[in-house]
Amino acid sequence: MLVVGLAPGMHGANASNRPFTGDGAGPLLYGTLTALGLAERQPAVRIDDAPASITYDDGLRMLDCRICNAVKCLPPDNKPSPAEVRECNAYLRAELASMPRLAVVLALGTVAHAAVLQALGRRVSSARFAHGARHELDTLVLYDSYHCSRYNQNTGRLTAPMFHDVFERAATEAAARGVAP
Repeated sequence: MLVVGLAPGMHGANASNRPFTGDGAGPLLYGTLTALGLAERQPAVRIDDAPASITYDDGLRMLDCRICNAVKCLPPDNKPSPAEVRECNAYLRAELASMPRLAVVLALGTVAHAAVLQALGRRVSSARFAHGARHELDTLVLYDSYHCSRYNQNTGRLTAPMFHDVFERAATEAAARGVAP
């Protein structure tokens, strides 16, 4: 399974060299992945009763799951332009191609959703973004979730149960397709 985020965060991946590590979205993402058996940490590090991703060398290990971003550089105001997404799309295309057993892609937000479709040579209009949506794309299945940003969490647009539900369905489908979650 591949999780596609937006872009490196100023206090997250840009500082730590691992997506969602050290930023406000990390505890929800890595807590969810850990709860579903897609990540583990030895020894366990916890913040507010959730597994935390603090630094690159904190013992977190991904299991049959990878994380990348639609854009490789920290965008101004944390909002990449369409041109930046196009410029970086070759990296996402290469990431997808490097995973021959890939069954499920989970896009965090509309930018990541559109970037995945572009990387697969699809029109954005071929699969509309909606939280919890599932799209069959040839041999891959694309799931959509609102981005796990602190803004989305703080405003209630995304709750932990909503996030967990989408990830659980995606991991179950990855397992059913013969790839361990």
